[in-house]
Amino acid sequence: MNERLVVVDGVRTPFCKMGTSLASMGADELGRVAVNALLARTGFDPVLIDEVIFGCVAQPVDATNVSRVIALRAGIPQSVPAVTVHRNCASGFESFTQAYEKLVAGRGSVFIVGGVESMSQVPLLFKPSAASKFSHLTRAKSPFQKLAALAAFRPGDFAPRVGLNLGLTDPVCGLNMGQTAEVLAREFAISREAQDAFALESHKRAAAAREKLAAEICPVYERGKAVTQDNGVRENQTAEALAALHPVFDRKFGTVTAGNSAQITDGAVALLVMSEKKAAELGCAPLGWLSAYAYAGCDPKRMGLGPAFAVAKAQRASGLSLEQADIVEINEAFAAQVIATEALMKSDEFGKSMGLDRAIGSIPPEKLNVNGGAIALGHPVGATGARMILSGLKELQRRNGKRVLLTLCVGGGQGAAVWLERQ
Repeated sequence: MNERLVVVDGVRTPFCKMGTSLASMGADELGRVAVNALLARTGFDPVLIDEVIFGCVAQPVDATNVSRVIALRAGIPQSVPAVTVHRNCASGFESFTQAYEKLVAGRGSVFIVGGVESMSQVPLLFKPSAASKFSHLTRAKSPFQKLAALAAFRPGDFAPRVGLNLGLTDPVCGLNMGQTAEVLAREFAISREAQDAFALESHKRAAAAREKLAAEICPVYERGKAVTQDNGVRENQTAEALAALHPVFDRKFGTVTAGNSAQITDGAVALLVMSEKKAAELGCAPLGWLSAYAYAGCDPKRMGLGPAFAVAKAQRASGLSLEQADIVEINEAFAAQVIATEALMKSDEFGKSMGLDRAIGSIPPEKLNVNGGAIALGHPVGATGARMILSGLKELQRRNGKRVLLTLCVGGGQGAAVWLERQ
């Protein structure tokens, strides 16, 4: 890499299950809270910011280009441009890597990046036929015309299309994300017991890391109450409770449940990033820097395998291998997906098909998702990648480690991988 992009600091809101503590707050407000907390924590002068870049998947209809709305409401000067990026689950990564690309293109040296998602506020939609009838009603002028327009409605016109379900379904392969996890569970012969055991470990690790994770969280004040921690972590989760849950995506033969899947979540993350040169000029001590990244495509039906493709592509481009990572996080979209990805990474045949000499390698359990993952913490899709960057660098600092590898699968059949380093 020509010039290093460093992460100076970051902050995130608590991650809260859809319909709970943060449900009344839109994506723009969640993002504003995170950016204001970041500026307050760092004392950074917003006049020095060159651009704001946020990832968001479900763009709020009342706050289009939500990154710009966040920036203005957070007090960043009007002269600072802002752009919203969207790469499904990798949107938080995309905001970060786009900052690097702008840096090397000479289009800025200081950025606020991150991600936000209010999955609680993804709207319900009317069918196109119903929308057409509403349009006719609004154009009707006389009482007779209005009555005729109203008479055209049928009860079925008022049955909403659930925007969240539509967004989590791939229009190319026709499967929702949970069904793609079922595909991998069958192909890799991953048992229900193995998935539940993985999920249980995620909750145990996240519960044990409460105090550590608190360092990256800012409080959110909602209706006079302070929300201070992630509310999806179950300190008393048990194997028996997980085993009692019914499959969601294939009720007869499935093994993927709500318990061994990522939680649907609201939250926001903001990171202050800049060139290494600018950090030195301003006296900012960075947490670490971006050393390599890659995005890769794969079969949409097997989108959960995307991390293996992206990690291999990053290794081919940078020479960084799995053994060089002190810690690794594979986003826990589904337990089956992470387990299948690990299996594929151990395959020499796959490694060679990706232009490597051998398999990507095996991840020691003590290095993987050390503070739990999305099964326990939640997965606000536009924000998760940025959360992984923040959490990964903070943990690397605590361990006095050198490198962290972060990777996730992406709806639509993609994978993303980011390597971060510190001194």
